[in-house]
Amino acid sequence: MAPVVKQPLAFGLEDATPVRLRITRNISSADAQVNETVDFEVLEEVKVHDVIVIPRGGTAWGTVTEAQPKRRMGRAGKLNMNIDNVRLTSGEKVALRAIKDVKGGGHQGAITGAIVATSIVFFPAAPLFLLVHGKDITIPKGTEITAYINGDIPLDPKKFMAQPAVSLEAGAATVQSSNDAASAQNGNGLGAVFSTVEIKSTPDGAEITVDEKFVGNTPSSLRLAAGDHKIKLEKSGFKIWERTLAVGAGATATVDATLEKD
Repeated sequence: MAPVVKQPLAFGLEDATPVRLRITRNISSADAQVNETVDFEVLEEVKVHDVIVIPRGGTAWGTVTEAQPKRRMGRAGKLNMNIDNVRLTSGEKVALRAIKDVKGGGHQGAITGAIVATSIVFFPAAPLFLLVHGKDITIPKGTEITAYINGDIPLDPKKFMAQPAVSLEAGAATVQSSNDAASAQNGNGLGAVFSTVEIKSTPDGAEITVDEKFVGNTPSSLRLAAGDHKIKLEKSGFKIWERTLAVGAGATATVDATLEKD
């Protein structure tokens, strides 16, 4: 029987597409809780047909599935975590896994490479990882891993074509609404005036949505067209923070939000 040839997606994320991530805080078996959500920052944008579908600076999530502090008689703690999903520029979430090859014997290479690169130990039977540090198990803030899209994910290109125009130059993001972007493409937006807006939050790492479009995580420096913009900050475990910001032409503004526990 001839092998089945896999048909490429018209527009979407292929199974096992790599997504580079960095954990945004320390997590340890000493104090982690089962079902606790762990945030990761996306390190590199992922494109489909030159369209950004996963933004650099975006958010991915994991969940603690087992946590036990170090015990008597020198027994080490336990810390297991699933890699769950990542947010797209459309606002949708898609599933991730921590192992590239989930069929056959392809796990060993992934395990060896992961240990050499990041000291993370991948388990072949499930998308879990651990970093052993002393008798407690700790994953320090800033640890980088590569997760993988879990299955073929067809996407609606219309949800991505209207995304805000974002450029990350000199540490600043230039953000236009879809209408502003269309005007600029038609040559009508050449005289548009942008202002710098610094967006911060306590704690850091909140998702920033400008005019219903995800643009990154706090702290970030954005360049917004003059006018009113709806700013929304979201972080797991905290209440949503929303404000309408009036941006003056050529002005510089700072948004410094204190997020309240949910």
